[in-house]
This record gives sequence, C-alpha cells and structure tokens, in this order.
Amino acid sequence: MLTVGLTGGIGSGKSTVGRLFQARGAGLIDSDVVARQVVEPGSKGLKCLGEAFGDTILDAHGHLDRAALRELVFQNSQARHRLESLLHPMIWAEMDRQQSETHAPYCMLVIPLLVESGVQGRVDRVLVVDCPEDLQRSRASARDRVSPQQIQAILDAQATRAQRLAAADDIIDNSSAPDVLESQVEALHRRYLDLSAGR
Repeated sequence: MLTVGLTGGIGSGKSTVGRLFQARGAGLIDSDVVARQVVEPGSKGLKCLGEAFGDTILDAHGHLDRAALRELVFQNSQARHRLESLLHPMIWAEMDRQQSETHAPYCMLVIPLLVESGVQGRVDRVLVVDCPEDLQRSRASARDRVSPQQIQAILDAQATRAQRLAAADDIIDNSSAPDVLESQVEALHRRYLDLSAGR
C-alpha cells in the first residue's frame, strides 16, 4: 500500500487536509488520535507516563492532563525527549496495526513531527501542508486558546518552515480560500491513486 506522511507546523491545517483526503477514499491514521488512544485510563502508556513524570500530569479522575504535560515538556527538552522515547514506539506499533487493517487505495499517516523525528523512511511520500507563520499563530490561538508564549514554544520545538519544505515530496499551500485547498487535494488524490495503481 502506498503510504503518504502528512505533516505541517502547528495551525497549518493538517487535520482539515487529512479529512479532505479521507472523504475521497484514502485511509487516514492520525498519530495525534493514536497518541490519545495509547494513554487512555488503564493503558500501559498512561502507566509509563505516570512513572516517568509523576501524578502532576494526571487529573482528579486519573486521566492524562494534557495541558500539564504540554507545559512540562515544552519547557524542558530532556522531558520532551523522554516523553518521545516512551510513547513513540507504542504509537508506531498501534499505527502499524491500524494500517494493516486498512482497505483503501493508499493510506495517509498524519504525523505532525514527521521531519523532526526523522521517520521519513517509514513513508513513501512526504506531503507538507504549508502556510506563513503568522497564519499558523492566529489559527493555533483561535483553535487551542493557548498563550502566544506557548505557541512560540511549540514553534521553536518544531522544524522550521524551510526544513519541512526541503523534506517534502508534495506541498499543499493552505494560505488561501477553501476551494483552492480542495483543488490541490483533488489533484494530489488523483496522483496518489495513479502511484498506488502502479505499485
């Protein structure tokens, strides 16, 4: 199966683009969704995080307090690397399992930190959703209601726009109207169908 890694910076529109491909029949596996699944209450993932970072990352009901964890890891690169080393193998194992059960002409893996984590070799093509940084900031602020400082910390932890574009096989410009976005997705969807058929 042709596997496309969909990536982009915070607020670039990865989820929107992923849904547009899924609506056209692509398989879609979102690493952020899988990351939530592997830390559900009672899971091995949540147990590992509790042991590594303590009870301050849990809420009163024993669920993961994402805001507390995010604040912890984005202020401390060692903590972030520890989090990644614990969770990434679990996330990849679950994504592989889900992909093995996917019956679609091709599969799109939404991986925000694809370039940063150096896992381009796990996908056949890298698709970058791109837009200017000021647009990323305004979208992220409106969507997540996080402070400008938190958004800056996330941007600092991610690859630069230039680094992402350099890693791209395909690029979608998500800085204009929705119909322009749709036409770009449609063109790439047809290309991926052709590539998949030729495998």
